[in-house]
Amino acid sequence: MANNPNNNINLVDDLNSLDFSNYIGGPLQAAVDAQNSAAMAVVDFIRNVGFNNEGDATNPSYVINYVTFSYQKQLENNNLASYKLSVPLLTIVPIPALRIEEMTIDFNAKLNSVETASANSSLGIGADLKLGFKKVGLKISASYRKTTTSGSKVEKAYEMNVHVKVVNDEIPAGLDRILRILESEISNKEMPNS
Repeated sequence: MANNPNNNINLVDDLNSLDFSNYIGGPLQAAVDAQNSAAMAVVDFIRNVGFNNEGDATNPSYVINYVTFSYQKQLENNNLASYKLSVPLLTIVPIPALRIEEMTIDFNAKLNSVETASANSSLGIGADLKLGFKKVGLKISASYRKTTTSGSKVEKAYEMNVHVKVVNDEIPAGLDRILRILESEISNKEMPNS
């Protein structure tokens, strides 16, 4: 086994040929796209759950979506009174606000290069002697054979782990102000006895 300096250059070339912008940028872009999708999901949630569109496609008119509860309450004079409680739906449902807090990309590239060389040689000598009446014959043969094989083997292993930590973010300040205004719209009215 030999260590060829040219082999190390090939390993560096192999490492340089890796598309790190794709390996690292791809998951990062996916996280940005996921964050964008989460933000748009909040917009859609607020629009679809919190409001009713009483207009049309060209002229939308959004009206707050209320949930109405009816209940009875016993008064001091032992009479029952009926009440109706109207609450804006957005004030009682959790609004999804997911945010990517942390993202870790672990990318490992492992390149192993092994160069092999072997040489085999063999020498063969043969002699043939013939004796006859007044004749002597000698035949000699020799052969030499050398076989050389060499090669290199590069093993490549890539491993990628992406860790994403998602948290439920705090409600943005503007949305918090809107929810406080909506809370002031909660009404509790006594219904007339029938």
